[in-house]
Amino acid sequence: MEGKLIIFSAPSGAGKTTIVRHLLDRFPQLAFSVSATTRPPRAGEVDGRDYYFISKEDFLHRIARHEFVEFEEVYSGAFYGTLLSELERIWKVGKHVIFDIDVEGGLRLKKKYPGRSLAIFVQPPSLDTLKARLAARGTDSAEKLEERYRKASRELDYAPRFDHILVNDELEKACAEAERLVGDFLSGNPENQSR
Repeated sequence: MEGKLIIFSAPSGAGKTTIVRHLLDRFPQLAFSVSATTRPPRAGEVDGRDYYFISKEDFLHRIARHEFVEFEEVYSGAFYGTLLSELERIWKVGKHVIFDIDVEGGLRLKKKYPGRSLAIFVQPPSLDTLKARLAARGTDSAEKLEERYRKASRELDYAPRFDHILVNDELEKACAEAERLVGDFLSGNPENQSR
């Protein structure tokens, strides 16, 4: 079996993490790709489950050794990336990889694995809704919230480059549509193959 990649990207606060968790409960043949990051863990995050938390120095050494299939400096001083070893680990146990990844990283994966990937952009119903969701988290300073909001505004322009745009205005409906898209892709329905 050739392992597939299911890529969920969105601006921060659009709901992609909630949708990905829902899909992991529904599809036992999926396994979550844990990204590596140089940012410190937030309260409740666990190394190896939420992210691989590594130092900036280690991250840069891994870049030099070509250990990432994609990476970027998402926010000033905070690097994120997908280790090739993470994909190989999941494929080795016969599962498909599902990603909860930033927009540019998602497009890099889609480009690198064009015939094996389904890229879905989760879009908030509006920028105002997104801003309210980010503020409701209570995890960021006002300055960090503004940085996330500016980045989200730019990321919305990337939506047409994905295979599907999933508007998350009602979570239950968005999860059902995500299930349909992923189910069709995994079963080989040509209507939902990546472009």
